[in-house]
Amino acid sequence: MAKNSAPSTEKVLVTVARGDGIGPEIMEATLSILQAAGAQLEYDFVNLGEKVFKSGIMNGIEPRAWESIRNSRLLLKAPITTPQGGGYKSVNVTMRKAFGQFANVRPVRTFDGFVHSKHAKVDMVIVRENEESLYAGIEYRQTRDTCHAVKLISRTGAELIVRYAFEYARANGRKKVTCLIKDNIMKITDGLFHQVFQLIGKEYPELEKESLIVDIGMARVADTPERFDVVVTENLYGDIVSDIASQVAGSVGLAGSMNIGTGCAMFEAVHGSAPDIAGKGIANPSGLINAAVLMLYHVGQGACAAQIGNALLYTLENGQHTADIVKKGEKALTTQQFAQAVIANLGKAPTNLVPFASGSGKPVKLPRHQDTTQSVRTKRLTGVDVFIDYDHADVQTIGAKLVQCGLTGLKLESVSSRGMEMFNPKKPDYRAEVDAVTDLWACRFMGPEGEVANADIRSILHNIEAMGLEWVKIENLYTFDHIAGFSGKSAD
Repeated sequence: MAKNSAPSTEKVLVTVARGDGIGPEIMEATLSILQAAGAQLEYDFVNLGEKVFKSGIMNGIEPRAWESIRNSRLLLKAPITTPQGGGYKSVNVTMRKAFGQFANVRPVRTFDGFVHSKHAKVDMVIVRENEESLYAGIEYRQTRDTCHAVKLISRTGAELIVRYAFEYARANGRKKVTCLIKDNIMKITDGLFHQVFQLIGKEYPELEKESLIVDIGMARVADTPERFDVVVTENLYGDIVSDIASQVAGSVGLAGSMNIGTGCAMFEAVHGSAPDIAGKGIANPSGLINAAVLMLYHVGQGACAAQIGNALLYTLENGQHTADIVKKGEKALTTQQFAQAVIANLGKAPTNLVPFASGSGKPVKLPRHQDTTQSVRTKRLTGVDVFIDYDHADVQTIGAKLVQCGLTGLKLESVSSRGMEMFNPKKPDYRAEVDAVTDLWACRFMGPEGEVANADIRSILHNIEAMGLEWVKIENLYTFDHIAGFSGKSAD
């Protein structure tokens, strides 16, 4: 069996999951096109998704699938249905974490004049960080009233995804890379991502760089998408902006994506399993077809990829459409009829749409990580935020108790609720402009930089318990090269 880095004359092993809902229908259509086009692929079929969930496996991945994916290092996956509630884990999230798939790449383009869109000449690629941010799924419920989600941004993760975006742009003849962040509010997490973008961007002088606050950036994707080329962003932002971009281009049903990492590359349609139309034979397989095209480019079968991509474009140009994109008054093709139309058009190229080329979609060599965290010379403990569960609105009473919990050199600085300062011991008459409406309070104790020890924090916690108060969480406060590694009392 050939390895997946072998020449295109040798067959490449691909793990295939037929998926749920419309998944089996669009997978059958896609595989028939790959066979007709002469793709040098071999398939190992595995079960992922609903059937596996129902068997009691909470991540939806049968044991044999793990072995197959580790062997092939390639997965072509149809959409999966994840049951709601009950502790079920997303197959996609599990795969991304297990196989180090740090990059989700979604090309988006318009099919001007042939698939309805309010915009023209859209041709962008969304490069989304895949493992961190709020989508890491780290959450807690700490009180009756309050839940907490952790936004995880590492310098390592930011450097990987940002460098990948620049390398992708360089390899594929792109001109500009745009970074979407929200560091006007999240100055530490998004601020780190932005700093990394600016630092790495200097290594690519031939590319235009820009940074946009994510809300205005997404508004511009919806309003003037033609101004974008390559967009790099964090996990949650990337999930939202890629769906916006796909819909702006005409239909989410047309978009494919790839998840790239160190352990496995996964290729899939952007859309979901659409159980409401499953079995009706009307689903659009274009998204999965485009994902298969990306996969062929990835394994070095560029000529076959271009042949399928161009047949798809020719089919769309000739008004052969499924129900989701068919023009009013025209006949919609079934899923299989559409696949047969693409097969009949193999060897043909579009007249008006920009064609695929055998050198398009060049794979990107995974960046070699260079640890830059060692540039931080000093890390010093300077205080602690202690979160307590207190369901009374009398902040003056709780503030007076907490003042007594301090130690020599480590004293209460403030009590906050949802980022708003509610009590300040240096201002006994201070009254917040709003009343607290929750039962989780952040109590900040500060001491001299570098002179606070964990033993001091344990003593604070002991004193809080002695006051009859319940602490539920702590966050140590550090400085890095004398720069605070924690936010202030409220967002600006």
